[in-house]
Amino acid sequence: MTVLLWILAVLAVPTLLFGLWMAWVFLKEFFSPSADVDPDAAEAMGLLPAERQNTKHAGPLPAGQESALAAVRGGDWKAAAKLLQDIGRDWERRSAAAYLLAEIAAQEDDWLLAWEADRPDDPDAAVVRARSTVILAWELRGAKKAKYTTGEQFVGFHRMLERSREEIGRAAALNPDDPTPYITEIWVALGLGYPNSEMDKLWAEITARAPYHYEAHFSALQYWCAKWRGSEQLATEFAERAAAQAPLGSLLTAFPLIAHFEHDTSDDNDIDRTPRMIGRVDAGLADAAAADPTHPRLPELRHLLAYYLSLQDRDDAALEQFRLVDGYVNALPWRYQGDDEAMAAHYCRIRNSSAQAVAAASSTD
Repeated sequence: MTVLLWILAVLAVPTLLFGLWMAWVFLKEFFSPSADVDPDAAEAMGLLPAERQNTKHAGPLPAGQESALAAVRGGDWKAAAKLLQDIGRDWERRSAAAYLLAEIAAQEDDWLLAWEADRPDDPDAAVVRARSTVILAWELRGAKKAKYTTGEQFVGFHRMLERSREEIGRAAALNPDDPTPYITEIWVALGLGYPNSEMDKLWAEITARAPYHYEAHFSALQYWCAKWRGSEQLATEFAERAAAQAPLGSLLTAFPLIAHFEHDTSDDNDIDRTPRMIGRVDAGLADAAAADPTHPRLPELRHLLAYYLSLQDRDDAALEQFRLVDGYVNALPWRYQGDDEAMAAHYCRIRNSSAQAVAAASSTD
């Protein structure tokens, strides 16, 4: 009888283990639903499918800017000159527009050469040239990690960055008040490996001209990240100091969220739901509410808020932010997904999960 009981016990073990495994699968799926979220709820709310998301920008361009950029692509340098002239000393908008023009020049610069020939000492042409040279350098390097980048790519990259320092210096001399050349140089600092002391000097030049400049802070935060010239601690300290010192409406509350995102290697969403992270998101919501609705960087903060609100199961608030940026996905956290299709798919997956949660809650009311 004892032997028979032992045999039955041995035979029961696999059945017991299988039952425990099935229970674990059920509980895991119950508390962590599949990422394959039904898009119908989002589309029923008027939100756009992945194939209709703009993967070039984080939000719509200012009125008239798209037509100006189209004219520049057609070779009309006067459209570029007028665009920057009309912006004037709004440094945030100037740096954003100069970057878009520089992207075009990095691909085809005949129009910029014509501008420079007609107005040799135009500071607007000079800043576009400086930015385009840095963009071209990074394109020569490629987007892959260093171990996947060839020696030839690095030689071209470093040579172009060295050349860009001359262009940056010239642009700064032609318009001493403009922080844009110094912001551009941060990307030279990343590529050439400026020591922290040199970065501090560069940062002092920027903040003397524009202490709450969003793009400047974004660029500098990249420098201080562990993947470049800093560490998680240095990046977090920089981000939290910037957010604490900035006035409400400056959007600099984005940077503690970005510092967290840049160093988050966990698959556990619990680290995004801590009281500290909830406080960071709440600060971002207040900042966004107080900001100029036309601030060119406001959509970037809204994308971050939508993402973290969704991860925190604050789906109504997340959906409110998603509605304000829907149709555009070139922003963190979607930007790091790889190609355009993956970027749009990731955005829609997170957005749709919040839309579905909101729809489900409404149906039970």
